[in-house]
Amino acid sequence: MPRPKSLEEPEHGWPLGWSASLLEFRTFLAVERGLSTNTTCGYLSDLNHLAAWACEQEVPAEALTRDQLSTFIVSQQAAGKAPRSLARMSSSLRAFLTFLRMEGGGGAGPEALVKPPRPPRILPRTLGESQIEALLNAPDTATPLGVRDRAWLELLYASGLRVSELAGLPALSVFLDEGFLKVMGKGKKERLIPFGTGAERWIRSWLLLRPGFKPRGGELFVGQRGEGLSRQHLWRLLKGYARTAGLRAEAVSPHVLRHAFATHLLDHGADLRSVQAMLGHADISTTQIYTHVHQARLRALYDQLHPRSGG
Repeated sequence: MPRPKSLEEPEHGWPLGWSASLLEFRTFLAVERGLSTNTTCGYLSDLNHLAAWACEQEVPAEALTRDQLSTFIVSQQAAGKAPRSLARMSSSLRAFLTFLRMEGGGGAGPEALVKPPRPPRILPRTLGESQIEALLNAPDTATPLGVRDRAWLELLYASGLRVSELAGLPALSVFLDEGFLKVMGKGKKERLIPFGTGAERWIRSWLLLRPGFKPRGGELFVGQRGEGLSRQHLWRLLKGYARTAGLRAEAVSPHVLRHAFATHLLDHGADLRSVQAMLGHADISTTQIYTHVHQARLRALYDQLHPRSGG
């Protein structure tokens, strides 16, 4: 069965109530749970696989059974889905089944899902402090755009912001005299993040130049025509500065700077709860991955330097 062109057009989508259920679920995720467009699309991408399978089996959206869900998961494993993809899909299915239960559906609930294989732990890539220093020094600060880029690079590393948070950051949310910024993160949760004098210095320099760009909106960082910088634009700029700094462009991304922020804080004695609050993680287990990075770095340093390490 062909996949629907768009969930905006349920009459051309899945039969057996699937299009209507997925549209209602998307509204629930966006409006009631306040999830981002990217997260919502991720859920729906997984559920499209379930809809395709269920329609082939002629199973209505609200009549899935435990055995059918197990069969579907097995079919995805047989199709070569990696453990990490299966874990994400299981999370999407659980959220959808919970929604159907809330709406009075009579099929299987979220408890019917078999626990997926645990994905292997993959430590996030990060950069050393000397590499970060080279990256921060890459923009040509003799130019207004170079000052702007040095400012947002400094702030990205100083605060651990997500690139989407940086792109939409209002100028009025940065309190330079107090040394902190206010950001609206995932799930529309607000958090306060401190930053240091390095970021403050360059933001002040940029704010003196910003009016000359005739900003169209309230974003702190704007382009040559006064428009807010998109995530894609920030990605491209960062890749270019990585090459200027002598780093492999494919090894550098906004999220790598977020990882560096967290790892370097732990290297210098920060506690995990503080790092969790600054990153905006709802669950401390998400932040704990950085303790493994920290420990791996200490182990490598010990093996390299200690005379009795056996290295």
